[in-house]
Amino acid sequence: MDFRNIAIIAHVDHGKTTLVDALLKQTGTFSEREEITERVMDSNDLEKERGITIYAKNAAVKIDNTKINIVDTPGHADFGSEVERVLRMVDSVLLLVDAYEGPMPQTKFVLRKSLELGLKPIVVINKIDKPSARPDVVLDMVFDLFVELGATDEQLDFKHIYTNARDGIAMREIGDKSDNLQPLLEMIIEVVPQAPSETDKPLRMQPVNLAYDKFVGRMATGRIYEGTLKQGQKVSVHKLDGTIETHKVTKLLTSVGLQKEEVQEAYAGDIVMIAGIPTINVGETVSENENTEPLPAINIDPPTLTMHFLVNNSPFAGQEGKFVTSRQIRERLERELETNVGLEVTFPENSDTFQVSGRGEMHLSVLIESMRREGYELQVSQPQAIIREVNGVKEEPYENVTIDVPDEFAGTVIEQLGTRKGEMQNMTNNTGSTRLEYIIPTRGLLGYRTKFTTSTKGEGTLSHIFSHYGPHKGEIERRKTGSLISGVTGKTLAFSLNNLQQRGILFIDPAQNVYEGQVIGMSNKDTMTVNPTKGKNLTNMRSSGADEAINLVTPVDMTLERALEYIEDDEYVEVTPENIRIRKQLLTENARKRGGVIKS
Repeated sequence: MDFRNIAIIAHVDHGKTTLVDALLKQTGTFSEREEITERVMDSNDLEKERGITIYAKNAAVKIDNTKINIVDTPGHADFGSEVERVLRMVDSVLLLVDAYEGPMPQTKFVLRKSLELGLKPIVVINKIDKPSARPDVVLDMVFDLFVELGATDEQLDFKHIYTNARDGIAMREIGDKSDNLQPLLEMIIEVVPQAPSETDKPLRMQPVNLAYDKFVGRMATGRIYEGTLKQGQKVSVHKLDGTIETHKVTKLLTSVGLQKEEVQEAYAGDIVMIAGIPTINVGETVSENENTEPLPAINIDPPTLTMHFLVNNSPFAGQEGKFVTSRQIRERLERELETNVGLEVTFPENSDTFQVSGRGEMHLSVLIESMRREGYELQVSQPQAIIREVNGVKEEPYENVTIDVPDEFAGTVIEQLGTRKGEMQNMTNNTGSTRLEYIIPTRGLLGYRTKFTTSTKGEGTLSHIFSHYGPHKGEIERRKTGSLISGVTGKTLAFSLNNLQQRGILFIDPAQNVYEGQVIGMSNKDTMTVNPTKGKNLTNMRSSGADEAINLVTPVDMTLERALEYIEDDEYVEVTPENIRIRKQLLTENARKRGGVIKS
């Protein structure tokens, strides 16, 4: 059997997972017992809800004597390090581009990595059924991007194909008659080089992703570059620090469709999952003996954002969560480090505070949301960009930002990004829409997405990806408004909230329990302490017009992402299985005055 290893790379929501679904269905990979759902590769609950791929996953289809290993990769910038690692174990990529939007930041980032590794992509222009589709223009944009990224002449001579993944149709040229994806499968077999089958050489395999199973422990997914690997075989693991460990492979799995099938032996060129090596890590080399030359190590990009995870000590602590102690939070974070290689956690001794660093707001919020759903209760601080010092000069992370907005909102967005120290790189207009390209400090983007959505009335799209470390830009103002802070503990009343909503935007409903120091809304002006539990004074005097109708505006649904964007450095987000609350670090007004937070 010969192997073709291919990754699908694209920007968020350009149709990667939908295309994989269609390939699996049309090649008869699903058994009769398997339920065929939409976006089957997005198996995680968070992936289904958000409509994005978070974890890289493998599938495989067989055509005659050829096995095509397909890797569906994350499309969000915060999970870009996974994409880089996956590219090491494939021989080509399907570069999927929306027929209207064209290349986006993640497309550019991953394409650059692919070209640097010498891969020759197949360009797939998807969603050609859109009324606004402009496939020929997008194809020219992709070619220009190849040139900009320094592609070789051979790479510039790329093959392209047009698809409608939702309906499972592919065609080599617009207008060709087709009712399936056969043209795409034929192109993959024509263009993607056959994986070298050097089974006569000593074993060399390199993990690019990790998983954890409660029965067999840590598992590693990677490609066998040379030799054969057998279940029960003793192997040498070449660690990144140069040491060598000896272990035994207890389980060997390979992909069949979406399922993992246990096999006794796997061969060079195939992508497999192994268990039995508890200390295995990404980028290490699994070999037959100690004398084998290790494969080049894979470097993991350093985190750019950091925040603190704390034990919940609010007045409502312990009422909703199953896991609330520092020991339980510590064990959960240690377990996360088993598989989440882009994450860094500092565990101080005798402290209830853990410093957690990741690749971005999405990366960290996915971890917090997963813990919340598992029954954990904790508090988290405001995300902060990681500032480093090089030769005595402070440097901070910068992001490439691409924004598409209707023309009438372009001026507002330009003004907002200017105050956040953004520098415009390019601006183009296309039939009522403006595309803005910026380089901006990561700090400037923190807390901006909600404001952007409001300013563009939900019609704008904002995409960003880490660019580089550059000079520190100085102070950046995040929020001009203050907070409405509850000065009492009790149950909120509609009468009081009706008066408070004139002072700002509320985050809570009537008849909801609040505590002193909880942030219950955003003030139009300065931060103020209020009483949301105050009722109407009753008298025995009757008066016409005394009973005004209470008309409450629907409060803002404070999701985890919104809360992390909103909070200041003197606030925490309290995360429980049932609620997301914002609170001041110092709960009482007197404590805040003593701490210098309030100027008397």
